Amino acid sequence: MTRPAPVPFLDLGAVNAPLRDALDVAWKTVLGHGRFVGGPEVAAFEDDFAAYCGTDHCVGVANGTDALELVLDGLGIGPGDEVVLPANTFVATAEAVRAVGARPRFVDVRPDTLLVDPDAVAAAIGPRTAAVVAVHLFGQMADVDGLLAVTDRHGVPLVEDAAQAHGARYAGRRAGGAGRAAAFSFYPGKNLGAFGDGGAVVSDDAELVARIRRTADHGRSATSRHHHDVSGRNSRLDTLQAAVLGIKLGGLDAANARRVEAVERYREQLPDWCAPVAQDPLAESVHHLAVVRVPDRAAAVAALDAGGIGWGVHYPVPCHLQPAFAEFADDPCPVAERAAGEILSLPLFPGIAPAQVDRVCSVLAGV
Repeated sequence: MTRPAPVPFLDLGAVNAPLRDALDVAWKTVLGHGRFVGGPEVAAFEDDFAAYCGTDHCVGVANGTDALELVLDGLGIGPGDEVVLPANTFVATAEAVRAVGARPRFVDVRPDTLLVDPDAVAAAIGPRTAAVVAVHLFGQMADVDGLLAVTDRHGVPLVEDAAQAHGARYAGRRAGGAGRAAAFSFYPGKNLGAFGDGGAVVSDDAELVARIRRTADHGRSATSRHHHDVSGRNSRLDTLQAAVLGIKLGGLDAANARRVEAVERYREQLPDWCAPVAQDPLAESVHHLAVVRVPDRAAAVAALDAGGIGWGVHYPVPCHLQPAFAEFADDPCPVAERAAGEILSLPLFPGIAPAQVDRVCSVLAGV
C-alpha cells in the first residue's frame, strides 16, 4: 500500500516557485548596479510598503527585533521605564524592551483570540508606563480600538508588533497604521518573507522615523555621511532583500487570500474537539498561523507525526514563565498559561493544496 505523501508545516519552495522569473530579474538587476547596501530597491520598497500599510513613512532595518527595539529607543524609552506587553508572544517582544533598558510588564490575553486584553492593559498601567505594545499574533490584529482608548486616556504611545500580521486589518485599518509606530519582521516564513532576515518600521511620525533611520545607520548625520550625531548601530535592510520583498509585496493580498481559504477549509472539517482560535468580528486575519486548541496535544501530535504531517506550537511557554524574564513575572496570566498547554499550529502556507488540508483533518479526526 502506498504511503500518503508528507504534508509539510511550511513549504517555502511552493511559496516562492511562481516568482522565480521575477526574482531572477531582480537578482541580475542588483548584480548589475552593485549597490548591495542602500541601493535604489530599498527606497522603492520603503515607499511601497508605507503606502500598503496606510502610513506616511517606512524605514527598512535588519530584522523584526531590531525594528521594535529601534521604535522603543526612538520614543526615548529606557531605564526606569515600564512597557506593557502580552505574556503570549514570541520572546523577541520582551527582548526589545530589555534591550533599551526598560522593564517588561506582562499582562494576560483574551480567552477567545489569545490577543492582548485591553482591560488587563488598563489595570497594569502605572506612573512608570512609557508605552504599550499591541502584538498582532497568528495573523490577527489585536483590539487596537480598545487599546487606543486606554493609551490615549493615559497619554502613552501604542506600539504595534506586527511581525505576524502583514496585510491584516482591524475595523478597516491595516496593521501598522493604528499605533504611533509599528515593527515588522520579514523572516522567510512570514506572510511577507525575505530570503533571509529583514525588518521595517512604519509610522506617520516623520521625526520618529528620522531618529530611527539615523540610529540604524551608525547615528550618521542626514547631511554628511562623515558626521555622526549620536552613537548608533548598524541595522539596515540590504538591497537584495528589498528587491525580493518588493516583488512579493505585489502578490501579498492574493497570497493572504489563499491562507484564508485554507483556514476556512480547516474550520469546516476539523473535529469538534480541535477548536481554531477565534477571530474578532472587527478583524480581518491574514492567518500567519493556523492555531487550534486541543485537549490532548500529545495525542494529536503523535497522530500527526505518524501521518507524516508537520506541526508547531506557538508558544508553549508564556514569556513571563521563561527563565530569562522570571524576575518580571509580577502577576499570573492564567489565560495565557492555560492556552500554552493546548495550542497547536497546523500546516499552512499559500500553496497548501485542499487535499493536504483534508488529510490533516482526517488524521486528527481519527485521534
